[in-house]
Amino acid sequence: MARDQSGGRQRKAGSRRVSSVPSKKSKVLWPTIRLLAYWGLVMVVWASVALAGVIAYYAYDLPDPASLGVDYRAPGITLLAADGAVLGTAGPVHAEPVMLDELPLALPRAVLATEDRRFYLHGGVDWLGVARAATRNLLAGRVVQGGSTITQQLAKNLFLTPERSFQRKIRELLLALWLERTFSKDQLLTIYLNRVYLGGGVYGVEAAASRYFGKSARDLSLSESAMIAGLLKAPSRYAPIRDLGLAQARAVQVIDNMVASGWLTRAEAAVAKHAPAYPTGAYVGNGSARYFVDWVLGRLPDYVGAPRHDLIVETSLNPRLQRSADQALSSSQNGAEIAGAGQAALIALGFDGAVRAMVGGRDYQESQFNRATQARRQPGSAFKLFVYLAGLEVGFKPGQYFEDEAIEIDGWRPRNYDGRYRGQITLREAFAQSINTVAVKLAERVGRDRVIAIARRLGVTSSLRASPSLALGVAETTLLELTAAYASIANQGRTLWPYGIVEIRDRTGVVLYRRRASRAGQAIAPAVAAAMDDLLRAVIASGTGRNAAIPGGAGKTGTSQDFRDAWFIGYHGDITAGIWLGNDESTPMDRVSGGGLPATIWRAFMIRAHP
Repeated sequence: MARDQSGGRQRKAGSRRVSSVPSKKSKVLWPTIRLLAYWGLVMVVWASVALAGVIAYYAYDLPDPASLGVDYRAPGITLLAADGAVLGTAGPVHAEPVMLDELPLALPRAVLATEDRRFYLHGGVDWLGVARAATRNLLAGRVVQGGSTITQQLAKNLFLTPERSFQRKIRELLLALWLERTFSKDQLLTIYLNRVYLGGGVYGVEAAASRYFGKSARDLSLSESAMIAGLLKAPSRYAPIRDLGLAQARAVQVIDNMVASGWLTRAEAAVAKHAPAYPTGAYVGNGSARYFVDWVLGRLPDYVGAPRHDLIVETSLNPRLQRSADQALSSSQNGAEIAGAGQAALIALGFDGAVRAMVGGRDYQESQFNRATQARRQPGSAFKLFVYLAGLEVGFKPGQYFEDEAIEIDGWRPRNYDGRYRGQITLREAFAQSINTVAVKLAERVGRDRVIAIARRLGVTSSLRASPSLALGVAETTLLELTAAYASIANQGRTLWPYGIVEIRDRTGVVLYRRRASRAGQAIAPAVAAAMDDLLRAVIASGTGRNAAIPGGAGKTGTSQDFRDAWFIGYHGDITAGIWLGNDESTPMDRVSGGGLPATIWRAFMIRAHP
């Protein structure tokens, strides 16, 4: 191989020597990189300082998470009757903490599947969940999903105010991180399950299990666990004492969540869905007044939110009228049982809508389902109130004649109760005798939509469909809202809204809420209300409500198809009362009509109410 002049080997053709002399490009690039790195480091340092400052600002007065280890008692609630007597107490005052390993697996799994599936994977803040929720909310254009973890909920509910602000959210995040450093995951879940608000004035799963099911949380079934877990989304809305159907539907969603999380098979879910939970637990109160206590407690958070201090709640319940209601229903129980009427309900309203008495069933210990406020049943002819109001409002007169005859509407042929047709008959007589054909004719003349509009103006919120049979009360409603509608007629056409809470104050006497005298709107013209009053009095004087006969009384009977529901609703003096008889399973009674037992019970109650 050839050598160059210096004695070294000659380079092969095409080979390159690595030069030690920097290129012009390197002379520019490296100083730039060093400069960027320097300022980047400076920015990181200052950002860290700024972040530390923000954390210090928001964290300087944060509560100590270790305080969770201190024994805790949720606020107690004392309910007073209208005369000041103690009506009942509420709250988890007697609920002892229950450990996580003492609970059936279904309960914490139902909670985690619904509230925080990644609880054991994140460090207090689920950034993946936050991103997912933000994406869904952005796509929906509204808030449809939250990103808060169970740890964040603990931080918010136990240490912070419910205000919505950036500062509160930062403090919540910091507390969540601190809680995760202070407690184990199992400890956090245990604290959460023992302190979370679960509707009806109760806190913690042990108190909720006792409140709703009369048992310890240790003994809850899958369906019961799902119902309790379902309360977490909206405790007041989904409380079974407020809306059992809604609570059961929410429990089904929770069960589906457990399937999606892999904690429940589809077969196990199907079994649970076919055996839904029913509230059956015993609770404080005074006899049948417990139904009223439940009703009030279910609405309490709407006035003051989740209570943080002991509360005293003054209510509208009149103990004397409540005893009168109990006595009137008890006196008819033997006859009702013989006739196949397993359940009964009664509600009495004052002139301004105050609930003076409420009985939601035959036996509270046996069933806490409130048939006065929760059960939706067909009112039958009691719904004719709205049909005739619509007719009177457009100009029909009580003395005006209609033809009672066979009719057909869209293939449907309504029949009278006795199967007879009377020919020419006045509207007053048709209403008093509860003639179906005339009611249907009148509804068709004025328009079904007008009938529905009248019902809405008088406070009926249940679903109403403008079908030909609307006039005969096939749409389901509650005893409470129907009784309130009749009370509006007694109130000269002014609307009223049933209420049970008069005042709420804390133990120190600070008033948190006080009901003011409501300015009732004029839903029905006084002249129309007076004409309707005349028709209602005719029902008792000479019509289907003769068993309710009492001087000055006015009311209407109602009987649904196949005698599944029997109603009497009417007023006397300053009290409007509604009576319902039937069976929870909607099985037919033995020809029990509204003019029979319900009218008799109404009369017995009114005699006791006005001694």
